[in-house]
Amino acid sequence: QVQLVESGGGLVQAGGSLRLSCAASGRTFAIYTMGWFRQAPGKEREFVASVSHGGSTRYADSVKGRFTISRDNAKNTVYLQMNSLKPEDTAVYYCAASRGLLSGPRDANYWGQGTQVTVSS
Repeated sequence: QVQLVESGGGLVQAGGSLRLSCAASGRTFAIYTMGWFRQAPGKEREFVASVSHGGSTRYADSVKGRFTISRDNAKNTVYLQMNSLKPEDTAVYYCAASRGLLSGPRDANYWGQGTQVTVSS
């Protein structure tokens, strides 16, 4: 069992930055692929970024070059650094963990409760 707790969301102006954190419980954190998804009102939950247990990263085209995902296995934490934020990045951001690949919501074995990110124009 893995419990995920996100933090770091908030309100920021367009062009600004935020860093999201996701703290995970459990001693097997290092073996999971970790990722971030987001869901805007009226839209489906979508993939944002993932990082494998070996450190390989993947990004959605919409955030490439602006967002950076990283993990610290010693702290059981995954981060999402978000720069050059746009109003269309506004959504609830969810941390997820998978025992395998993590490219879509159905791949996740565990979810956090979500944290709101609002980007004003």
